[in-house]
Amino acid sequence: MKKILLTGTTALTLVLGACSPANEGVKTEQVSANDAKAFVAMVEKEYEEFYPFVSRVYWVQANFVTQDTNALVAKVGADVTAMAVKFANEAKKFNDIEVDADTRRKLEILKLGITLPAPVNEAENKELAQLTSDLDAMYATGKHPDGRNDRQLIQAMAESRDPAELLDTWTGWRTVSPPMKEKYARMVEIANKGAKELGYKDVGAMWRAGYDMPADDFRAEADRLWEQVKPLYNSLHCHVRAKLGEKYGEEIVPQDEPIPAHLLGNMWAQQWGNIYDIVSPGESSVGYDLTARLKTKGYDELKMVKTGENFFSSLGFDPLPDTFWERSLITKPRDRDVQCHASAWDIDGKDDIRIKMCTQINADDFETVHHELGHNYYQRAYKNQSILYQGGANDGFHEAIGDTIALSITPAYLKQIGLIDKEPSAEGDIGLLMRRALDKVAFLPFGLMVDQWRWKVFNGELTPDTYNSGWWDLREKYQGVKAPVERPADAFDPGAKYHIPGNTPYMRYFLAHILQFQFHKAACEMAGFKGPLHRCTIYNNKEVGEKFNAMLEMGQSKPWPDALEAFIGTRQMDGSAVLEYFAPLQAWLDKQNEGRNCGW
Repeated sequence: MKKILLTGTTALTLVLGACSPANEGVKTEQVSANDAKAFVAMVEKEYEEFYPFVSRVYWVQANFVTQDTNALVAKVGADVTAMAVKFANEAKKFNDIEVDADTRRKLEILKLGITLPAPVNEAENKELAQLTSDLDAMYATGKHPDGRNDRQLIQAMAESRDPAELLDTWTGWRTVSPPMKEKYARMVEIANKGAKELGYKDVGAMWRAGYDMPADDFRAEADRLWEQVKPLYNSLHCHVRAKLGEKYGEEIVPQDEPIPAHLLGNMWAQQWGNIYDIVSPGESSVGYDLTARLKTKGYDELKMVKTGENFFSSLGFDPLPDTFWERSLITKPRDRDVQCHASAWDIDGKDDIRIKMCTQINADDFETVHHELGHNYYQRAYKNQSILYQGGANDGFHEAIGDTIALSITPAYLKQIGLIDKEPSAEGDIGLLMRRALDKVAFLPFGLMVDQWRWKVFNGELTPDTYNSGWWDLREKYQGVKAPVERPADAFDPGAKYHIPGNTPYMRYFLAHILQFQFHKAACEMAGFKGPLHRCTIYNNKEVGEKFNAMLEMGQSKPWPDALEAFIGTRQMDGSAVLEYFAPLQAWLDKQNEGRNCGW
């Protein structure tokens, strides 16, 4: 069974991964290659019939967060997980049977197809479903002790420049998560039992097995990619810390320690674009304020989404179906709790695609719209594949598609669609690159460490007593960011990040931040663009769109290196395009950092 949506809610508690052998050698009865093909056909039929109903239950719950809808999701989640566990265990019977490549791939997908595998035991299956539903709801309904919700708190973190107010906002949101810890620990215990029944050491090893390579090889691959881009991050970190020290004083921001997490303009310090005003290169103005231009030009929520659709249409993609506009949630309702975290949904595996987001008229959501629509266009591109192949080549691909388009939101593109009147001169490029690096480059170590933490939780290296200290150890190691105050003994700060209680694997976002630049560079070369990579837009290039779509249509039917090769001609992920894209900025940063005490 595939995942209903891709950025946000976990919807089904399972998601298809790519393929890697697991539990080899298990053989419970005499079976044949024909039995394997018949089994796969049966599974495809069952999922095709059940999938739309499950999708709609999750859609309703995400749009109407109540005790009743939570109960419905818990029941359906238990049913779906039980079905997936049953099919995964049935698939193991064919481990030693020689079958054709297509059948083998589908069997492996079934074995790897569960994000949180429940044990066969029915009571534990139901308990796991209830725990995941409870955790999801606890996050969705969480508030600061003063009553502010997550959207209001996120806005305060972005806009305030008062350290005391920022600290209150930061600590107040983290009162939501301590009650989650006991439930989370029990969830880990049950899910690990399910993973072991499927032949994996633990859930983390199972997740890492989903990348068309052995689990330990993938860990090394992620570290290799990080080492490629780490020098750029270190240069950015050094400059940002120095400017924050100038703004708030070195007693608040010591110049030889990690940066206090509440000062970076984001509730989780994962992206730093909201403090551009503090760290911007004064002599290199971007030349325009995109949020202001959107408002001046009369953009509303619908026009934001229509503009994103227009970009894909300019590449030769068909328009979104009428049902998209009829059924999507594009504005936040005034009368009820909804899951506002932006997400893209595929309801029926065919044409009923939707987005769910509480759109605001600002530059961030302008980019988010392009990202979410990237998921939808990917979903529609692979709709003719088997339901078992309806997913990204790997999960990083799905996240990268929309962001590749967003990299084309350049001044040239904004001028073509009438949002700005003229392109800024090259003197503004450092400003443009700084703004983008504060989001894209600053995110990289956070994108890596979230699942590094979960892998340690799942393998027992971290226990409930060390969940929080382990979280901050990794944040200091990779990000050079620290908790601004001593954390209470019962703190569970990981739970204040949606993807932890929501059980959405996070490595996809790290990979996407590598792949999007690799895709962008290849697309710009196809388009014959001459000039700095950060100035390239592929808007209106149907040749690029045709090759792009050829990769999307493959879905998960082939190993991800095949899909990568189909679009860009190489089979290896590579961080060098990140360095090329930001090369002018890194040269500028290194000059600014002369004489500074970099590192932590």
